[in-house]
Amino acid sequence: MHTAADDVVAGLSGTVTPQGLVGVCRFLDRPLEEILAARPRLVAVLAHVRDPGNAGTVLRCADAAGADAVLLTDASVDLYNPKAVRASAGSLFHLPVAVGVPVEEAVRGLAAAGVRVLAADGAGRRDLDGELDAGRMGAPTAWIFGNEAWGLPEATRELADAVVRVPLHGRAESLNLATAAAVCLYASARAQRAPGGCRAGDRDG
Repeated sequence: MHTAADDVVAGLSGTVTPQGLVGVCRFLDRPLEEILAARPRLVAVLAHVRDPGNAGTVLRCADAAGADAVLLTDASVDLYNPKAVRASAGSLFHLPVAVGVPVEEAVRGLAAAGVRVLAADGAGRRDLDGELDAGRMGAPTAWIFGNEAWGLPEATRELADAVVRVPLHGRAESLNLATAAAVCLYASARAQRAPGGCRAGDRDG
């Protein structure tokens, strides 16, 4: 432990009212190959996500839903941005994360690992409820989530096996990124743990 003057701690912490303690740890991200070798069954892919609060919150949602990994593409925010770390509420330390991965490489690797890749987009031709009703959500799945302001580029949507929208049953025009991610990830998590799902035999599932 080292002591430091208040102004030094304030400069290190990056918050307006620091708590007086600053921790130092090594980077936690892992190579994409290592994550794929573990045969993940639920993955969140952040493509072109620039807001650190959104990135950290999606990471937290993925952790809560029991995802196996989170991938951040090379066009996304730095996961170690202080705002992203705080928004993850500790989930950064709970599950494997890969950073700086080209989206094409991520999709190609996931497909080779037997993972179905879905792009979450409000203009998707398929409906999340319809995918659940058709029994297509119980397989290993990766969700691609895009920038909250402009969504996923067409080139990224074309990489996915399907483009799926979250149905809006009320008058809201859209959902924010973290909310949509939570809905999609929990839909997959429930389907995977149902009879016939890829996690149905998990003891603690």
